[in-house]
Amino acid sequence: MGLKKLFFAIGTTLILACTTQKNNTGLSGSISGVYPRLAYYNDEGECGTGAVVPWAGSLWVITYGPHLPYGSSDKLYQITSGLEKIVRDESIGGTPANRMIHKESNQLFIGPYAISAEGNVRVIPYTVMPGRHTGNACHLTDPANKIYYGTMEEGFYEVDVNTLEVKELFRDGNVDRKPGEMAQEAALLPGAHGKGLYSGQGVLVYSNNGEATQEALHKFDVEAGSLSEWDGKEWKLVRRNQFVEVTGPGGIYGNSDPETDPIWATGWDHKSLLLGVRDATEGWSFYRLPKASHSYDGAHGWNTEWPRIRDIGTETQSDYLMTMHGMFWNFPGTFTAGTSAGIRPRSAYLKVIGDFTRWDNQLVFGCDDSAQREFLNKRKAKGNIEGPGQSNSNLWFTSVAIPDELGPTTAGGAVWAREKVNADEYSEPFLFTGWPHRSSWIRNEGTTPVTVTYEADKNGNNEWSRLKSIELAAGESIHIDFSSSETGEWVRAKPDRPATLTLTFTYKDNDTRSTVPDKIFKGLADVGSESNLGGLLYGLGENRRALGLLANTTTDGEVWETGYYEMGEELKLERKEDVSTADFIRDRFAIPQQVVEIEKGSVLVVDDKNRRWRLPLGEDAYSSLTDKGLLRICREVATERDLFSCHGTFYELPAENADGYAKIRPVATHHYRINDYASYRGMLILTGITPEEGKGNPHIIVSQDGKAAVWAGVIDDLWKLGRPRGKGGPWVDSDVKAQVASDPYLIGFYDQRELTLSHSSEKAVKISVEVDPTGNGDWMEYAVYTVEPGQQQRHQFSPSFQARWIRFISDTDTNVTTWLEYK
Repeated sequence: MGLKKLFFAIGTTLILACTTQKNNTGLSGSISGVYPRLAYYNDEGECGTGAVVPWAGSLWVITYGPHLPYGSSDKLYQITSGLEKIVRDESIGGTPANRMIHKESNQLFIGPYAISAEGNVRVIPYTVMPGRHTGNACHLTDPANKIYYGTMEEGFYEVDVNTLEVKELFRDGNVDRKPGEMAQEAALLPGAHGKGLYSGQGVLVYSNNGEATQEALHKFDVEAGSLSEWDGKEWKLVRRNQFVEVTGPGGIYGNSDPETDPIWATGWDHKSLLLGVRDATEGWSFYRLPKASHSYDGAHGWNTEWPRIRDIGTETQSDYLMTMHGMFWNFPGTFTAGTSAGIRPRSAYLKVIGDFTRWDNQLVFGCDDSAQREFLNKRKAKGNIEGPGQSNSNLWFTSVAIPDELGPTTAGGAVWAREKVNADEYSEPFLFTGWPHRSSWIRNEGTTPVTVTYEADKNGNNEWSRLKSIELAAGESIHIDFSSSETGEWVRAKPDRPATLTLTFTYKDNDTRSTVPDKIFKGLADVGSESNLGGLLYGLGENRRALGLLANTTTDGEVWETGYYEMGEELKLERKEDVSTADFIRDRFAIPQQVVEIEKGSVLVVDDKNRRWRLPLGEDAYSSLTDKGLLRICREVATERDLFSCHGTFYELPAENADGYAKIRPVATHHYRINDYASYRGMLILTGITPEEGKGNPHIIVSQDGKAAVWAGVIDDLWKLGRPRGKGGPWVDSDVKAQVASDPYLIGFYDQRELTLSHSSEKAVKISVEVDPTGNGDWMEYAVYTVEPGQQQRHQFSPSFQARWIRFISDTDTNVTTWLEYK
């Protein structure tokens, strides 16, 4: 790593620490809406937020560990209006995420707790109701006196709201666990890892979002999950896909007219998001929506936490917010199969959110920030880095407008993925509105021609009209741009004869962000800086509840270790004499070298499955800093996904079990020399600071001796760094072979994109351009360019163009440059 130990770095203090900056924790003690003192810890491998509910004049919060059906060190918290955090003595922990306000008895049921209108807490012991409590629902026949509890391993209970007497309906899968079974297995229903529970229309509806098999731990596209319903006598499988939220217009109160009000269910498969709605007479109807993020994928179901649909409006005006696959969505409270208009994307986010609510005229998000175990999220780009020493998470307080203010809504999804489709068989409806640029990629995977007709439901009332018809020869792929006049709430397609088809929709937002970072980043060191304060970060364990910083100083390009510091909830960096912790950080949190390869036109990544991917270059100064191991490349800062920092761009990187680099998403590009980054008490912490330039910025925290500094914010502040940019290509002055494709090069989620092709041959060369819109290897021909000798072929991609990866194929052996600029 090139760090030099220097325990008396007097000279560096004179250069960098000429000022001692007052530690400013921001407005009212918060950093970007996070109050460090409200963070919660447990002694488990994960500390997620299961539920947040305003009740009895306070905000009630439960946390959970990963698989603890009989209780844990997790707590029930009461947050007062003055933001005092009270740990309730009644706490028994577990893995709860259920919440329901029972109107008739005027009680809040949250986890295994029943809370009266006066704030008195009663407890249902796990000895009488074991399981990972995941949902509550109104009783089918005695809603005034009883409610249902459902667990993640398909345990179902009937609870008397007055006496808290428990009747077991179906035994939880953990109770009679057999040797050799996976922890999530249960025999009652297909799938595993239960999430949602709701009732109405005479049925109890339950969702599983994963599969308890070894295959599901590694593959994202195998059969998994289920949506099921129970009529009080028998269970019925509704659909065999991964489902999460089940709710209705009544939300956590239950539907006000349960006989007729709709029931909603959200889910996904490897192609796209799923939305189901149940009608009392017609039954279930299903729709598809695009995914903004793929970090929630994974057939095991572990990566989602609890997506929700929840009313964040006022007493007089409902406003339903949906969280699903990294996107905030506007969800219409009137949604049915006959009135399906109104779903709109709002903005993309990076936090992992378990629940949210409106409280005191602001939004409060309960997050899953720092898991000590990191579970299956291992990869060589992280080296042998440890997870945080102790799991912790926090609440995130924001304005009511924040769901509209974060990342661009660019997203995509498929209705068919190399699937056999019958003649005149319609795809499921796919959302068709809410983006300024919409396109579709379609390929005929078969050996005979086919005509595919697109139809639109213009008003969300199930009245369909023809949009256009596309003729495809055998093996042909076509890119379709939809004009602004081609409108509709939903779109669907059908072939005129039996065919094997891939059909994907890609929707692009206008990224209106500047290329100039927001002022909150003032004080981060420029990539060309020769003098700055850095250091390696570690969230301490053993209930120390502080952040450890092994500080270093760069002076005239040389990096020196300057001491060990800790920062607690008051956000004061204080020097400590703790040799063992300093040694631990130096050893276990060293930045790995040579995990990426920087070439003339790209950053080459070879992933853990030996797949090759190429990413754009940023400023030249990043190359040597990366090669020397002076910049952290990859780290988990939100549970079960990574933040990838490479050549001046931050990326969201799904776990390998969610297809990893194939689904990487650029978040923002910057010009900073960020040494390390980590999650702590719900915040994102960065090192690589020039304190003098950060004077007056409440996000910059400097030690009293001036030798250590960090930046503090939240992960979703990264959107404010500026829109993603880059340059390069998979071939730069490269000798290539005829008909051998280049490595994939990232093109998705960038804005202004221009391609320049050239070669060294003395005759014309045909260069084919192929794109993969999904990241699943669905390569489709975009264009074929004939490039004359000595000439450059330029192409400006249209604003509506969106695909994830691009590659090139030459028709002859030659030397080729394929140069892309993203501005």
